[in-house]
Amino acid sequence: MGARSRSTGPFIGAVDWLHRWTGAVIGLLLALLGVSGALLVNAESLFVPAARVVDRTASLSAIAAGVEQHATARPDYIIFASRDFPFHRIAYRDGSGRYLDSAGSIASQWHSQWGRPEIWLFDLHRHLFIGKAGETIVGIAALLGIGFVVTGIFLWWQRRRSFAPRLWPSRISRPAIVRHHRDLGIVIAPLLLLSFVTGTAMALKPVGLMLVSPWSSASEIAAATARPGLQFPDRCEPLDWPGIISAAGRRFPAAEIRLIGFPAEAGDPILVRMRQPDEWLPNGHTFLWFAPCGAQLIAAKDARTFPKGVKILDLAYPLHAAKAGGFIHRLIMTIVGIGLALLGSFSVWSFWIKSPGRVSRRDCRRYTSSGEPGSG
Repeated sequence: MGARSRSTGPFIGAVDWLHRWTGAVIGLLLALLGVSGALLVNAESLFVPAARVVDRTASLSAIAAGVEQHATARPDYIIFASRDFPFHRIAYRDGSGRYLDSAGSIASQWHSQWGRPEIWLFDLHRHLFIGKAGETIVGIAALLGIGFVVTGIFLWWQRRRSFAPRLWPSRISRPAIVRHHRDLGIVIAPLLLLSFVTGTAMALKPVGLMLVSPWSSASEIAAATARPGLQFPDRCEPLDWPGIISAAGRRFPAAEIRLIGFPAEAGDPILVRMRQPDEWLPNGHTFLWFAPCGAQLIAAKDARTFPKGVKILDLAYPLHAAKAGGFIHRLIMTIVGIGLALLGSFSVWSFWIKSPGRVSRRDCRRYTSSGEPGSG
């Protein structure tokens, strides 16, 4: 029995050391992701202007044609209004954009992402303002977050008899913060795990493919979601938007048109993205490509026919961004974001600022008596 205790002790100490040091290094990044995530899931109520009541509703083809005719920069895409978001969002390739009301009138416009808080918050949360490299960093942080949850559950189990969850530490001291960190962490651990797993799957594609590999191989997923490699010599001016919208509706009559992607280069096809009735993904995963002349449908992919692995991956964003369960889902993910911000910031503060050497003797007695590892 004694030999077992001696072998277990160093292992627990190593897990504790790894958990604390890794948290001290990336805790502030996780706190930043928690705060930005909590704001993002509530962005529509916090930052988006109220929709005006208008007398008429413009057709989707009229919206698309108007974007092309009145664009000051090359249009990138249109995301059409929905029950959850009252405006058509127009994005241009120079970073500018507009919100249009249901009549097609401008409700808000901006010249760069800094003009809309919900847009730069999204860029911060997903890319850290540095593009693909930032997305990789966020994905690695989320992957480490999974490790935090697993090791945190293990460490909490060793001291489970002293479990006393609080929304805020009883004292701003290292022992109280450590105890608060441990108990708050175990309360929200399942939700943190959901957030970290879905975030990792989106930011690190190889990890996402690995997670769904029991259901679909990477090659199956790549083949199912591949974009057609067609190129056309020229395009018509103006495009036949009524014909394109009508053709999309005939191809998938039960689906809702959610997005139009404009050609990135001359000769590229036009993308129409649709959402099937049973999809959680806000903009759907049913794609149609049209020739940039007339209204010729050249390829289509139905989300309902995708391999199971693709369908599982499509759940990552709506679960992560609280797009699947209404107010309750947003409330849950807001709590997760705030909780992550508290866990990350307090862990950094207690490690680097309120260090063990600065803890009073009274706090040391409380710390060790509560069942935490001694401060030395």
